[in-house]
Amino acid sequence: MPQSENEVKTYQAELAYEYKAQLGEGALWDAATQRLYWIDIFGKELHVFDPVTHTDKTYDTGSVVGTVVSVNDEKVMVALVEGIFSIDLTTGAVELFSDTTDTEVPGRFNDGKVDPNGNFWVGSMPWDQEARMGKLYKIDGEGNATVMLTGIGISNGIVWAKDKSTMYSIDTKLNNVRAFDYDVATSTISNERVVVEVPEELGNPDGMAIDENDQLWIGLWNGGIVAHYDPKSGELLSKIEVPAHNVTSCAFGGENLDELYITTATQDMTDEEIEKYPLAGSVFVVKPGVQGVKSAVFGKSN
Repeated sequence: MPQSENEVKTYQAELAYEYKAQLGEGALWDAATQRLYWIDIFGKELHVFDPVTHTDKTYDTGSVVGTVVSVNDEKVMVALVEGIFSIDLTTGAVELFSDTTDTEVPGRFNDGKVDPNGNFWVGSMPWDQEARMGKLYKIDGEGNATVMLTGIGISNGIVWAKDKSTMYSIDTKLNNVRAFDYDVATSTISNERVVVEVPEELGNPDGMAIDENDQLWIGLWNGGIVAHYDPKSGELLSKIEVPAHNVTSCAFGGENLDELYITTATQDMTDEEIEKYPLAGSVFVVKPGVQGVKSAVFGKSN
C-alpha cells in the first residue's frame, strides 16, 4: 500500500526473482508470451522470466549486451558490441542481423526500444562516459541504421506516448528526460525539450517505462527507487522503494499490465551497500495502481 510522504506516495517493491546480476537491465514484458525479458549486460546474458512458473531461462549472448526487444514468440533482437543480433529462443542460436557499430569511439550499445512503426531505436555509449560521443540509432526491419541523435553520454530510457506523437528519452549524464515530437509518417523526431529534471540527490535516471496515462516511471541508479513523474508538469508523483542500491530499468507486465517489474545491479556497490542490500541484482515487482501499455514488436507496425 502507498504511504503519503510530503504528498509523494511511496510504494515498496517485493522480490520477484532472486539473482546476482552484475548489471541487470532492459526490462521488457512480452504480452504474447506473458514473460519478462531482461538482460545482464556484463554477465553477457539474456533472461526470460516466467512469473507463473517462477522460472528464469538464461541465454549466453557471447558478448556485452545492451538491451532486448521482441520479434515474435520464438525470437528476440539484442544489441551487442558487435552489432544487432537475433536470438532464437528455442535453440539459443545467435545470428547477426545488422552490423551497425559505432566505430568513431570505443564503446557499446546500451538501452533501446521499438517505436510505433516497428523500428528499433538503440543508443550507443563510449566506454569513457565523459566523452559524450554516444549516438541514438534507428534500425529498420531490413537492418538499415540511421543516426537520429549525437553527443550522448549514456543513452537510456526510450518510450513513446500512447497517441504516438511524443518520444521520451534519457541521457543519464544530464539527469533529465527529454521529449521530442515523433512523426509517425516518417519515424523521425524534432522539437527537443527537457520535460523532467531529476535532482542529483535522488539518483541518476536510467531505464524508463510509460503507463496508460503517459506518465513516466524511471529507475534511478544510485537512488534505490523508481521515480514516477508527470512529463507535462515535471512533478514527482510517487516513489517505489527497491531493496537495491542501483535500480536500472522497469516494465509494466502481468496479465493486466498492472505489475511493474524492476531490474537492479550489483555493480558499483560499496561493502556497506552490499551488506545492506543482499538482494541486489534481483528482479523486483510492485503494483503501483496503474496499468502500462503493450511493448511494441520489432519489424511490424504497432
